[in-house]
Amino acid sequence: MTQKEEKKEDLLKEQCGEDADFYAFLCHTLYVDPTTAISKKDLVTLIDEAEESVKNENYGDALRKYQQAANKAIFEATQKPGEKGRCIKVIQDLVPRTVEVIEKVKEKAEKDGLAERAGYLEKEIGNYEFLSKRIEDVIRVASLYYDERLKELRATEEQAAKRESHERKETARTIKKVKEKAEKNADVAAAENVNK
Repeated sequence: MTQKEEKKEDLLKEQCGEDADFYAFLCHTLYVDPTTAISKKDLVTLIDEAEESVKNENYGDALRKYQQAANKAIFEATQKPGEKGRCIKVIQDLVPRTVEVIEKVKEKAEKDGLAERAGYLEKEIGNYEFLSKRIEDVIRVASLYYDERLKELRATEEQAAKRESHERKETARTIKKVKEKAEKNADVAAAENVNK
């Protein structure tokens, strides 16, 4: 387990207390690095793409898009307090659609004899039902968690930028010293040639 994952667990455990189901759900749902994991597409686009996949009976793709939309809505609710109500409404609308698509994917997995996949999908249905019941709690803890993670990520980026700046300065100093030494050696060689 990485240090980032350990911090995630510690923060979530602190927020969840003895509620093991809530903790398990959040560990499954929240991202260590939301800046790279959360889709850059807007919610409307993700939902439209998911609905198009449903029309084309591409339920696996629809499921991915609905999941991305739900995760994006959770994240946006944490980062845009004025949009929280709208995001909750979006999530509430997404849950039954997502569950319906999960059922279709699960049916196919069962037909194909993929019992492990079907079992995983059954758990996903439970996760979405949990989300619909605890959406306010999820957003409250996700807000604390993502705020902390984003601070840590910004600090890491700032440290990397400082380190890179320092390395550039050191490289420039080294190049300057090498040039000065080469010029000095050239001057010495030229003086020796004049004296010959």
